[in-house]
Amino acid sequence: MFVRQAGLLRNLGTLLQLRQMHLLKKNAYINGEWVSAQSNAVFPVLNPADDAVIAEIPDMDAADAKIAVDTAANTFQTWKDTTAKERANILRRWYDLCVKNSDNLAEIITAEAGKPLSESKSEIVYGSSFLEWFADTARHINGEVVPSPWPNKMIMVTRQPLGVVSVITPWNFPFAMITRKVGALMAAGCTCVIKPSEDTPLTALAAVQLAEEAGVPKGVINIVTSSRKNAPAVGKVMCEDPSVGCISFTGSTHVGVLLYGMAAKGVKRVCLELGGNAPFIVFPSADISHAVDQAMLAKFRNNGQACIGANRFLVHKDVFDTFVQAFKEKISKNCILGPGTKQGVTCGPLINLEQTKKVTELVEQALSKGAKALVGGKPAAQLGTKFYESTLLTEVKPEMRIYKEEIFGPIAVCYKFETEQEALQVANDTRSGLASYVFTKDLGQAFRMSRQLNFGMVAINDGILSAAEPPFGGIKESGIGREGSKHGAEEYTDLKYTLFSGLDK
Repeated sequence: MFVRQAGLLRNLGTLLQLRQMHLLKKNAYINGEWVSAQSNAVFPVLNPADDAVIAEIPDMDAADAKIAVDTAANTFQTWKDTTAKERANILRRWYDLCVKNSDNLAEIITAEAGKPLSESKSEIVYGSSFLEWFADTARHINGEVVPSPWPNKMIMVTRQPLGVVSVITPWNFPFAMITRKVGALMAAGCTCVIKPSEDTPLTALAAVQLAEEAGVPKGVINIVTSSRKNAPAVGKVMCEDPSVGCISFTGSTHVGVLLYGMAAKGVKRVCLELGGNAPFIVFPSADISHAVDQAMLAKFRNNGQACIGANRFLVHKDVFDTFVQAFKEKISKNCILGPGTKQGVTCGPLINLEQTKKVTELVEQALSKGAKALVGGKPAAQLGTKFYESTLLTEVKPEMRIYKEEIFGPIAVCYKFETEQEALQVANDTRSGLASYVFTKDLGQAFRMSRQLNFGMVAINDGILSAAEPPFGGIKESGIGREGSKHGAEEYTDLKYTLFSGLDK
């Protein structure tokens, strides 16, 4: 009786909090209008902390997706001819509005993604920085004049927007993944259709409300919302429709491979940011205290639900015990589980039951085969159905699933190595190639590791490497293309070569 009443009170508190969110939208967005699905079907968006229904939103299907794609294609015919200065000004206004409304955006992220409010606020700062960056970048997407081999001809190379971009975003950073992609494609002169994760669509809708207020013309940004059931049909339209010029996706490698196959049918451009299996390598010369502090950031930010999160902690045998003991103490002291709205909480729930089940099975299988849990090691069922204890494992062997798989949860796994070459061999023994982390005071070793690690990004003595300015992306099965930086905008352009001849006539 008392447990049930407590649950009802938590749900009521969630609902009262959400009613105060003026950016909470409950419809999809096509051609500047807030619309329902043509079928009028809806699906619920749940708060992962307490399973309360935040809102019911349109469960759109292939027909709705087709309308959105056609709208974006029609709008592209005029948007592509706007000046870079116009696009820059709009993006700047969108940035200003996101900063002004950061608290409200953060509350929506916490409600649907579960992350602590402080992390949600940090995501708004991070995500908004891409709008600011691409507002500036829009005016620097330049072409070139190439020296001609002919005396009476000139070679000009220009960059032109490639058209409609299908944007498919994940749940772990529901705001930043929108701004990082849409800011870039808008700067280049493209239009888009966004399919946000069914777990976190409300943040995308709130962001586009602010885009509308910033003056983004109707049809430039369109959002199709759908449940997991309708996602394949919606994705098929967004990937295979002839009007689509590019598919931009962040998510699992498995889904990325499927989308890549669909894009191949039309020889479409793809920008894929896929799964990671990041090594975190600690050498004897490292500042161990600093390395442990950075390990906390690299592993437990967003409760381990990050593609660049440290997955494998490779620690030299000479400092292994020191590092592991300090790491254990930090985890025990600083990882505080609970709902994201509760003061002092640093680790919220996992996003859904599927993710909770995966993390639980990985740890249980490792423990059954001899791994040791120095901290945690089981679900925190007393808090809810999606909470998992922050965990530190040692004595993990290659035959265990957790040795090879991306964990995407609050599980730190420590391995001991003896030589630099061994560390490289273990680190590179993966088909993933997104982020990697190295801690050393040896300058030559830092340069060697940067050169020899087969990853798209290498952080030396730091556990956080994301920003708007550098090119973000991976190699191997971690993706194609780059986001952020000037390269992020250029992903959404086609090079055109124009030959001017007869200049001597």
